Amino acid sequence: MQPEHFDSSRRQFLKTMAVAGAGLAVGGSALAQQGAAGAAPGKLKLGFDNFSIRAMNYKAPQLLDYAAAQKLDSVLISDLDAYESLDDAYLKNVRAKAQDLGITIHAGTWSICPTSKFFKNKWGTAEEHLALGIRVAKTLGSPVLRCVLGMADDRKTEGGIEARIADTVKVCRALRTQAVDAGVKIAIENHAGDMQAWELVTLIEAAGKDYVGATMDTGNATWTLEDPMEVLETLGPYTASTGLRDSMVWEYVDGAWVQWVATGDGLVDWKAFFQRFAVLCPGVPANFEVISGIPRNFPYLKESFWKTFPKARASDFARFVAMAKRGHQIQPPGRTSGKGEQEAQVADLEKSMKYCKEVLGLGQK
Repeated sequence: MQPEHFDSSRRQFLKTMAVAGAGLAVGGSALAQQGAAGAAPGKLKLGFDNFSIRAMNYKAPQLLDYAAAQKLDSVLISDLDAYESLDDAYLKNVRAKAQDLGITIHAGTWSICPTSKFFKNKWGTAEEHLALGIRVAKTLGSPVLRCVLGMADDRKTEGGIEARIADTVKVCRALRTQAVDAGVKIAIENHAGDMQAWELVTLIEAAGKDYVGATMDTGNATWTLEDPMEVLETLGPYTASTGLRDSMVWEYVDGAWVQWVATGDGLVDWKAFFQRFAVLCPGVPANFEVISGIPRNFPYLKESFWKTFPKARASDFARFVAMAKRGHQIQPPGRTSGKGEQEAQVADLEKSMKYCKEVLGLGQK
């Protein structure tokens, strides 16, 4: 299919982005070198998001045992269904087990935006859901509760993503006292194409950065046309938790394709990334949410695409274009199910953890 007709201003914008993107391919390298000169990453805590091995259906105790067997330091348990009970007695036992194994738990849950297409009322209203998550996090000894606003389709809803941000801010403010008293930071993720990094910052600032922060997801950043290195610069000072992931990005006739890959197989310069991470996110564990596949195309050379990104920043997009120019097409992994899916997810996670330890020097064990 041929691209739709552009008006002259759109043509000029994209021409400018192509030129800027080519230039930023060099500029991004300079930024990486500058970060590398800043500070050594030291021994950051290394861990994973349980969604990485979702096909295993592990509950919290099994996740801790697996992390211990892999000699990891941290686990982001990103959903409440990973607990066999939400009673305090059970959660305290999970906490004690984690302490015995020397593993940090970051607790998490899903959408707290009542008007998001991603929101489910399984845990009650948005406020009730957030209150429950804060209690769970406190009982587990987690300093954060990872939450999400929603997904990419929320950008198409009435009022756009700005309205969904405003609704999420209201929920956070309603639970401010509980979060502060519990010592739990509400760490909202840039999730599944819902918010660009700067939009998440507006949410955090509007709610109050004393008790609301970010869960930085570098894979989801590529679904909002952002270079993970720039997302680190934007979200780093607000980051309380992480769900890190590598991506391959490449150009095609109408825009670019994005495919998530095992750590080290994509375009993220992780050595430069963690040099800056150590400076911007001191004390935050490097938790990886490893997902391979899910190729997705972004036809940004079609004018209709930009209806969901009316306030996209030219400089951010230019860096994404530069990233796409460095990439190359890859084939998605074959679809598997059952035992094959389990084996594939475990293999990708363990390959990623090995890369993080042996190549990047991450981990304290």
